[in-house]
Amino acid sequence: MLPALPDGDERELESSEEGGGAGDERRPERHGSTYHSLYGYRSCSLSLLDTNLPAEAETELRSFIAKRLPKGALFEGMGNVASVGLSIPECTVGCYYCRFQQESLLEMAALESDVNAPEYVVCFLGGSEKGLELFRLELDKYIQSMKINLNLEQKTLETCVNPYLRSWFENAICPIQRVVQLFQEKLTFLLHAALSYTPVEVKNADERTEKDISRFLAAASLQGLVQEGTMTSLCIAMTEEQHKSIIIDCSGPQPQVHNAGSNRFCEDWMHAFVNGAEGGNPFLFRQILENFKLKAIQDINNLKRFIRQAEMNHYALFRCYMFLKNCGSGDILLKIVKVEHAEMPEARNVVTVLEEFMRETSVA
Repeated sequence: MLPALPDGDERELESSEEGGGAGDERRPERHGSTYHSLYGYRSCSLSLLDTNLPAEAETELRSFIAKRLPKGALFEGMGNVASVGLSIPECTVGCYYCRFQQESLLEMAALESDVNAPEYVVCFLGGSEKGLELFRLELDKYIQSMKINLNLEQKTLETCVNPYLRSWFENAICPIQRVVQLFQEKLTFLLHAALSYTPVEVKNADERTEKDISRFLAAASLQGLVQEGTMTSLCIAMTEEQHKSIIIDCSGPQPQVHNAGSNRFCEDWMHAFVNGAEGGNPFLFRQILENFKLKAIQDINNLKRFIRQAEMNHYALFRCYMFLKNCGSGDILLKIVKVEHAEMPEARNVVTVLEEFMRETSVA
């Protein structure tokens, strides 16, 4: 039974045999065209600096943004996502829009009160509002990278920013899709590494592939969904336990993975990714990834609840054991709860007994 994808805005996880869908990022017509616009913003007015929108659609977009600027809804460097209707073939598209300032000039303005740092508004359009919302944090980071590059290069705004504007979709939206296409069935090893906080070392890869793998691991991890102290302790514990990182060698046409682990949970979710490889929609891969993390958190919370019950009830201890045995990710869940319950004597004793049970089962 493969994990399901939610309909509409639901984020619940149900069992289904339907997979997700995604295809070649070089065929953007499958998920619609992508657009961008960059505006200068001064004295409550927008001036167009660069766009690939048709003239009528650009005017409509400028009106859309202008209505939102005076309301104070655009915080520097923090983007918003909305649906916008434009005179383009797609009619309605998702729109990420963000106000930003060049950092070196912003610092100068802070030191000299009479200097006003110029402001800009960037718009990225493509897919749906829901699809872009899944990538909002990545797009915020993309804008930050663009600002840093401006400072380092000391070029004019148009010259430096244009490459970022043209390649926003490929660089910010498509990395997960490219990793799925590259790894195929070996994606299970990346999913396991991300959940278990196992260090990964990439060798013989070009810069884009190395960044794609790093972004995939970051997106698939439970960072921000589990306690920060737990994550740090688990990273230390996994590093000490493994004594060596997972090695991904990209010297050949297919990556070779060494020292990697996997489990049934990660294999099932790998199939959800691979079975979706025909749909041509990179946003769908991110939705699958979010569901993967939500299901992992759901399993962690269930195990914690069973452990609390097992502190006073031997039958609940057996339920803990059966849950770990059947959930498909018992190896990872047990490590996570062991770290979280390290300072709780009763719970720690339950975890110790579960470890012994799981060890005996694996030997048998």
